[in-house]
Amino acid sequence: MDMDLDKIQRLLEIVADSGMAEVKVEEGDFKLTVRSTPKVEANSGPVMMAPPQAAPAPAASAAPAAAPASAPAPEAAEPGSGAGESLVLAPIVGTFYAAPSPDADPFVSVGDRVEVGQTLCIIEAMKLMNEIQAEEAGTVKQILVQNAEPVEYDQPLFVIGQ
Repeated sequence: MDMDLDKIQRLLEIVADSGMAEVKVEEGDFKLTVRSTPKVEANSGPVMMAPPQAAPAPAASAAPAAAPASAPAPEAAEPGSGAGESLVLAPIVGTFYAAPSPDADPFVSVGDRVEVGQTLCIIEAMKLMNEIQAEEAGTVKQILVQNAEPVEYDQPLFVIGQ
C-alpha cells in the first residue's frame, strides 16, 4: 500500500468536515474511494416533523373520521403525535451518545428548553462524531433512545414540544 494510515485518516477528516458525498484518490496502484453522509449542521440537520396523519387510521378503519376524537389515548402513545410536538429523526445510522464524553452531563434532558442549532446528541458513524442539532425551538418532551444505543436512519430520537 502506497498511502499510509495517517494520510488516509487526514483524508477521512477532510471529507467529514467538507460535507462532500464522495472522494476518489489514486496514488500509484493504490485506489481509495470514500463515501460519506454530509456532516449534520443546523441547516442540514435532522428533519423534525409530525408523523403522517394516516398512521392512526389502520387502528380504527371502521370509523376513520371518529378515530382522533374517540381514541386520543392511542394517538398520544405515538411519540411526537401530540399537538405542537415534532420528532427529531436520526439522519444517519450509528451509535447515539447523549453527552460529549462518558463523564460529562448530557446535552439535553427531558424538560429542557432547546433553541435552533443547539446540540441535542452525537451520533458516531464510522469513527466520526456527528452533532445532531435542533431544527426548531421547543421543550424536550421525551428522549426515545438510551445512551450508547445503536440507531437506524430515520429512527425517532427526541420528541420536541412547543
